[in-house]
Amino acid sequence: MQSTPKKLFAALAAAGLLAASAFAEDAAPPKVGDAPASSAAAAVTAASAPAAVTPLARLPYTPVLDVTSMDRTADPCVDFFQYACGGWQKNNPIPADQSRWDVYAKMEQDNRRVLWGILDRLAAQTTGRTVSQQKIGDAFAACTNEELTQRLGASPMKPALDLIDGMHSKKDLPAVLARLQLDSGDDGLFFSFGSAQDYADSSRVIAFATQGGLGLPERDYYFKTDAKSKELREKYVAHVARMFQLMGDDEADAKAHADVVMSMETALAKGSMTAVELRDPQKLFHAADRRKLQALTPAFDWKSFLAGMGVAGNDRFNVSQPKFFQTLDFQLRMRKLEDVKTYLRWHVAHVSAPFLSRPFVEENFDFYRRTLRGVTELAPQWQRCVVLVDNQIGEALGQEFVKENFSPELKAKTLHMTQQIQAAMEDEIRNLDWMGPQTKAKALEKLHGMVNKIGYPDNWRDYSALEIKRDDLLGNVQRGDAFEAHRQLAKIGKPVDHSEWGMTPPTVNAYYDPQMNDINFPAGVLQPPLFDARLDDAPNYGNTGGTIGHELTHGFDDEGRQFDAKGNLRNWWTKKDAAEFEKRTTCLTDQYGKYIVVDDIHINSKLTLGEDLADFGGLVLAIAAWKMEMAAHPAPQAIDGFTPDQRFFIGMAQWACSNDRPEQLRLNAATNPHSPNKYRVNGLVANFKEFEQAFACKPGQPMAPVKRCQVW
Repeated sequence: MQSTPKKLFAALAAAGLLAASAFAEDAAPPKVGDAPASSAAAAVTAASAPAAVTPLARLPYTPVLDVTSMDRTADPCVDFFQYACGGWQKNNPIPADQSRWDVYAKMEQDNRRVLWGILDRLAAQTTGRTVSQQKIGDAFAACTNEELTQRLGASPMKPALDLIDGMHSKKDLPAVLARLQLDSGDDGLFFSFGSAQDYADSSRVIAFATQGGLGLPERDYYFKTDAKSKELREKYVAHVARMFQLMGDDEADAKAHADVVMSMETALAKGSMTAVELRDPQKLFHAADRRKLQALTPAFDWKSFLAGMGVAGNDRFNVSQPKFFQTLDFQLRMRKLEDVKTYLRWHVAHVSAPFLSRPFVEENFDFYRRTLRGVTELAPQWQRCVVLVDNQIGEALGQEFVKENFSPELKAKTLHMTQQIQAAMEDEIRNLDWMGPQTKAKALEKLHGMVNKIGYPDNWRDYSALEIKRDDLLGNVQRGDAFEAHRQLAKIGKPVDHSEWGMTPPTVNAYYDPQMNDINFPAGVLQPPLFDARLDDAPNYGNTGGTIGHELTHGFDDEGRQFDAKGNLRNWWTKKDAAEFEKRTTCLTDQYGKYIVVDDIHINSKLTLGEDLADFGGLVLAIAAWKMEMAAHPAPQAIDGFTPDQRFFIGMAQWACSNDRPEQLRLNAATNPHSPNKYRVNGLVANFKEFEQAFACKPGQPMAPVKRCQVW
């Protein structure tokens, strides 16, 4: 479940090129080889641009059910993931520049090559372009001009570093921090500040202040005592020190500065919520006016900060983690001004590194991709630039993408399937034997209030006020961050725009927003091999039908169920029904908590519960919707030796075909709310009698256990 777009730096640095997917666990960037030199950017080096791979004009075709991806020597009743995906795993080793490789990543690969073709053409074209085409073309030209970026070195950071250096006392921090946050879009600068729907009144937008300030992926990384965690912290401090050296510090000063950063971040982490705690919206709503906000942090002048952010008149906030801000206040009071400057210098370099000269790019890659995720090669420049443009000016780029890759017929087919999924959910709710009539009435009200957004927005975003230069990569990124920050902050105090999307049209992903109460399916995810309107219905309903059901079920999972039909954080469950729901979800946490991710690390099933519930509900609804579709047509025949029921389940499983590096699995175990793909298949089908019947499994086999979980 995703309620707001990911930060750009998280998209480009922490996850490589793209943020973790709401449905596909981690849509890690694909490797398509390196690109030929762009006609728009002759400065792209030959080393990063062999001519073996070229842009695509249109998306290629891959079937939703691919028999070559299977391993028919495996017993589907023992290991269905191996049966459905064993061939795919053998034939698709992880590319050197990736932490994992899966079906979603391969789709991202194809989408990026199409986007590359669009951007390369528009970057070369300097006349006859629309305003939006000029923005994306010039942004791509600036990003792919490696010669200029290399020549500039660290100098693009100078304005931000000078701003920090010019602080005369800690009283200057709020104004400086506002400027840095606007320009960077980074929540690593002590905390995150932005806008979101009010939990108490989802019709309005208010200011949110939330925890942040960390350079490691999650707060527990600072406190785990196992050998790997200790080693990782040592490597992190060494990385920070090397970044200070790249900024001009000598070795001794750089090491001392890195120790200061680690000390401050560890203190902030101590006051931060855990990943599991962050899944409970009840713990994240603490309404405050400016007086109450100021009382939390006496050492930080909010009046100055809010003026710098352009929201001086605002007087309603949600302080998501009050304890964190009390911790922050203590640090600001106890730390010397030079420590605060050191911390800010590090985070400016941290967020800028992907857009600077090669030494910064490679040092950033070495820790955040090689050490944390096991990746051995940096992705080629053109790929990183495609993702940058998509993240910053994505609706302008999306307009070009959907012209060729999303038809009205495809939208109609998706909407038809979505309506069937919703009808199945209505039937499910009405017939639940454990839910009482009062809760059922509210559940149906919420279901009927859901909005389906398919393909792309009805109204495209206007980027005319965003300045993009062909020779200013970091400047473009900063102006893009500031443009988006101001756009978000301008929403405060205004009614919610329900037409807005949180993902760009080319994105291979989908999400449910609990406060908007809407399901969002970008055009990028409604393509083969995830959805193919030309193929038989069985694998389509197993795959995309399951995804639609997954997102719909998020409205009723352990988090989503806490929001009502209008998106307000409100308990609409009777005490008895809530207890029964929690009892049933305990079965899933017990089941998934037994699965091993890597080494001796088990799934943190309290962290993954929402996604496991959505997988479960998604399959329930997909089965029901598929039966509806079959009832309206002649009985389907077997294809490739598989019955329609078998094709449904194989299609359901093949979206998850993947390979992961051990480092990535360890990282996901700590931070990712999705279970590993293997268990999103095996753990799921083990709960369904329909699967047991489709493959004639014997009761007691791994995929047909005697005890099954049942929620819906």
